Amino acid sequence: MHGRFDPGTAKNRRFAARLGFAFAGLRLVFGREKSFRTQSVLAFAAALVTLAARPGLIWSALIALAVALVLTLELVNSALEYLLDRLHPAWHREIGAAKDAAAAAVLLASLAALAVGALMLADVYSRGTLTAT
Repeated sequence: MHGRFDPGTAKNRRFAARLGFAFAGLRLVFGREKSFRTQSVLAFAAALVTLAARPGLIWSALIALAVALVLTLELVNSALEYLLDRLHPAWHREIGAAKDAAAAAVLLASLAALAVGALMLADVYSRGTLTAT
């Protein structure tokens, strides 16, 4: 967290220190946000399904990118919520709109990731490398 030092000096810190801040952010959001934990479990499940289906490098890369996009947007959504709640703790229509828009971005990315996963499974199944039991 940036409370340990002057934020103006963060850019000139060593890479290891900056990496530490990033991991602190991941731990913070994982600990605070149920939605991020849920998306993380779904990301792990997607990785397992992809490994089991062995769809090839392109499909695997698409799944990895879709998962990364969803988790990244969850992190951005959380950061925006933390900032808005700190700057304006009282309810305001425009702040609610900003939070709703950020949540919609996560939803849209999640639906796109679901579509990529479904298309991957359909492709693998159509090639006969995955059989339904």
